[in-house]
Amino acid sequence: MHSEFDLIARYFTPAAPDPESGVVLGVGDDCALLAPTPGRRLAVSVDTSVCGVHFPPDAPPEAVGHRALAVSLSDLAAMGARARWCFMSLSLEESEDAWLGGFSRGFLSLCEATGTRLAGGDITRGELAIGVTVMGEVAPEAAITRSGGRPGDLVAVTGALGGGAGGLAAWQAGERDPAHPLLRRYLTPWPRLAAGEALAGLATAAVDISDGLLADLGHILEHSGGGAHLEPEALPLAEGLVAALGEEGARQAALTGGDDYELLVCLPAERLDEARHRLAVLELPLTVVGQLTRSSGVSGVPAAQRTGWQHFRGATPGGTP
Repeated sequence: MHSEFDLIARYFTPAAPDPESGVVLGVGDDCALLAPTPGRRLAVSVDTSVCGVHFPPDAPPEAVGHRALAVSLSDLAAMGARARWCFMSLSLEESEDAWLGGFSRGFLSLCEATGTRLAGGDITRGELAIGVTVMGEVAPEAAITRSGGRPGDLVAVTGALGGGAGGLAAWQAGERDPAHPLLRRYLTPWPRLAAGEALAGLATAAVDISDGLLADLGHILEHSGGGAHLEPEALPLAEGLVAALGEEGARQAALTGGDDYELLVCLPAERLDEARHRLAVLELPLTVVGQLTRSSGVSGVPAAQRTGWQHFRGATPGGTP
């Protein structure tokens, strides 16, 4: 049986310091010492992933590691922040080398791909759960919040929707091919960090789509005021979603399924072309799906379709909080 310090040293300690990372003192001490870029504000977010709630118990360990970090980095993307550092706390029932090796590969590979440095954390024994805190940097005037949306702003989404819900359905139906397009969207979502940075200065408000488009749009409406009119037929659907769930099921998954980790942004109509131009460099589409309104509530979507995920309540009628 390895001690927690053995596990940290074996799986989560960088082989060599990186002077460009901004980590003055990292894994192995009581605290990390970080050197933020002068003139930038820190953007900080935390997420917890629990086995059986956020990922299947038999999910590949590489995917569990990737996913645990990706869902936190997605919050930085929504604010237009550049990822810098992360902290990870892991509780697990047994210290199995094969599982930990896969988990750390998935986690650290995404760290490397996104320029995120693991600066510290903790390992303990208990029910499998992963807590990840991410820290990014953003210019004071560039941060995209939930409160800047205004009536008349377009509502748009990056990428395609419904893949998270479709992938979960595929997993539950027995699909295990990691190359399956829906399964890939569910198990290894990609945080839209580059897109968030590209939209800074253009978007008036943004949120990442984790609980479903309707539920997450509700967060913007709560903070910005007013309402929205949606056009469900305009929703961009993930590859293979209609074939898997049918037209109606696919549309519902895109509206309420969650786990997509695309960005939902609001922006003035005159900024749409520039926003699309910036995202074209990333080969990422931006699709207009509605518009903010002065009147409260969401129109264009039948009441029966207005559901969204909330912890402790599950899928709840009404969708928007």
